[in-house]
Amino acid sequence: MRRLVYFQVSLFILTRTLVNTAIRMVYPFLPVFMSGLNADFTMLSLALTLRAAMGVFAPFFASLSDIKGRTTGMVTGIGVFILGMCLLIPWPTFTAFVGMLILSILGNLIFIPSMQAYLGDRIPFKRLGLVLGLSEVGWSLSFIIGVPLMGLLIARYGWKAPFPILGGMGLLALLMLLAALPKEDTSSAKARGIRDNFRSIFSYPPAIAGIIAGMAMSASNELINVTFGVWMEQAFNVQIAVLAITSAIIGSAELGGELLVSVLSDRIGKQRSTALGLILNTAAALCLPWVGLRLNGAFVGLFLVFITFEFTIVSSIPMMTAMLPSARATLMACFIASLALGRALGAYSAPFLFRTGNASASLPGMVFVCLAAGAMNLVAFSLWRFTKPFSTEGAAAPPF
Repeated sequence: MRRLVYFQVSLFILTRTLVNTAIRMVYPFLPVFMSGLNADFTMLSLALTLRAAMGVFAPFFASLSDIKGRTTGMVTGIGVFILGMCLLIPWPTFTAFVGMLILSILGNLIFIPSMQAYLGDRIPFKRLGLVLGLSEVGWSLSFIIGVPLMGLLIARYGWKAPFPILGGMGLLALLMLLAALPKEDTSSAKARGIRDNFRSIFSYPPAIAGIIAGMAMSASNELINVTFGVWMEQAFNVQIAVLAITSAIIGSAELGGELLVSVLSDRIGKQRSTALGLILNTAAALCLPWVGLRLNGAFVGLFLVFITFEFTIVSSIPMMTAMLPSARATLMACFIASLALGRALGAYSAPFLFRTGNASASLPGMVFVCLAAGAMNLVAFSLWRFTKPFSTEGAAAPPF
């Protein structure tokens, strides 16, 4: 049983690497997509805001996993992702690009809570930090491997090149999931329904605190996500190859954060790990404008920002997963939706904050972005102390 679970986790990592590559390559190559689509920074930031705002619908779709089963939720998510990748093949326009952004994020927001609920059903709470930390490795691998490979494709064949490849690989991932995941008996879950799941979540104060805290910490990171590619191009006149290297550095930082969670969160506690991560991420964000006055310093600063953020967000996932076992997928979808709304807030605010910093002759260009990121982390820290697991007994039939 243990071997089967780890095989499935490996498959989840590969699938998440693929999906997150499509989602995250927009950030470092934002100037390239701006040029290819004949769009400016404001247009692209609004498109990213719209993409992030789609997260508000994720709980309604992901509740399918609580009603129809975890496998159905995961397969549906990958199917939506494939549809998004296929849009740009016949219609390489700005409108189709926005459609791709929306469908890819919706697919991801359906897949992730279904996957996390699947693992939460099977892994005892004392081991949940380890397994969920490993499952998050696909997020960092997308920046270590996926985005640099997409950068090579873009440099050689143009900005449209990644999408047919990602769509084809998504279809392969879908077939592998269908072969590897079990068919589930959902007769008991059907009785609850979406309304009951939402009622149980929004009548439980620790869950509400965790959801709002997630939105704040996500907004903090998105402020830096949206601006770092444009900042580095303007400040250091970097090209696509350097932006791809930056992606690999950020991915390495995130991998480090995920591995730290796997090692530490079960030992020092999920709630304490998240609080520690928020403190360290705030310090890293506040230092970034001054550490990043030179290119090597910018690399170091971004590494510290992303390793501490990844440690924070991955530490929070086991806690949220354990809050309401009866509505696990719906709660995780609400949490992920809150992360998406936080990203919408960050994406919408980032251009204004970045331009304000650039207008000052005496301050580094990223200073207002990073100050706002620190303020969002403070909000998250003040709320996170109210979170607690519903039960620490673990899954009904743990494989360990």
